[in-house]
Amino acid sequence: MARMNQKTAPSLPFMKMHGLGNDFVVVDARSHARSLPEKLVRGIAHRQMGIGFDQLTVIENGSGDAHLTFYNADGSTSAACGNATRCIARYLMDESGKDALHLTTDRGDLYAQDAGNRITSVNMGQPQLNWNEIPLREEMDTLSLPIEGAPTATGMGNPHCTFFVDDVSSIDLAAFGAAHEHHPLYPERTNVQVAQIIGPDHIRMRVWERGVGITLASGSSSCATAVAAARRGLTGRAVSIDLDGGTLHVDWRDDGVWMSGPTMHVADGTFTAEFLASCS
Repeated sequence: MARMNQKTAPSLPFMKMHGLGNDFVVVDARSHARSLPEKLVRGIAHRQMGIGFDQLTVIENGSGDAHLTFYNADGSTSAACGNATRCIARYLMDESGKDALHLTTDRGDLYAQDAGNRITSVNMGQPQLNWNEIPLREEMDTLSLPIEGAPTATGMGNPHCTFFVDDVSSIDLAAFGAAHEHHPLYPERTNVQVAQIIGPDHIRMRVWERGVGITLASGSSSCATAVAAARRGLTGRAVSIDLDGGTLHVDWRDDGVWMSGPTMHVADGTFTAEFLASCS
């Protein structure tokens, strides 16, 4: 069999980024439209046979500075991804010289700002607090769900289930997260957080992401947990959240939930035609 000519065959450029270890493959499709079928997304996500990621994000032209589409590691889509939004906002601000951006997502319009010292802030919008917006399967009080541990449900463009515990290190997150991701109250599955209140403006949290598993950090989960803690009177509306990968700062303001933290553009690369063909 003739070997494919790697110099002339189609390939796919990408960037690798992370926000506190919450890692992403980013495809810039503003100049050339890119087709990313589910099998290809899963292939790229494989930690040994691909590159690996928590989410894959496609940058496209939109009504604002850019439109972002998010994929989970299992090939499913997500309307929101806070840390990926921050990473890409930093990339686009560096590219354009702007210090503020208007981004569009399936979640809606998001606004990003340069907060100084290479810290990037994103307004993730208002939280969804009604059962049908999150969504849950039936009408109920979202502050305290009828699940052992009485977690709080929150929507941030994706569904969240936050458990407040005495010690996050005592939880077997792999088993706990997998069990609750598919809870029947969540028809679209859910992200799962275990959170420990350290003080009135300080939370320690660990995350299980739907379609991904355990991750070192999660922006939308941090926003959901901050909202849940404030609603339950456990903290104020501005908190620092210590995740396995580092610390994010979340401030639930009148105009939405602002999330701030560092980002890292790790590398640029190209998926070869041979790899792309193996995922077709």
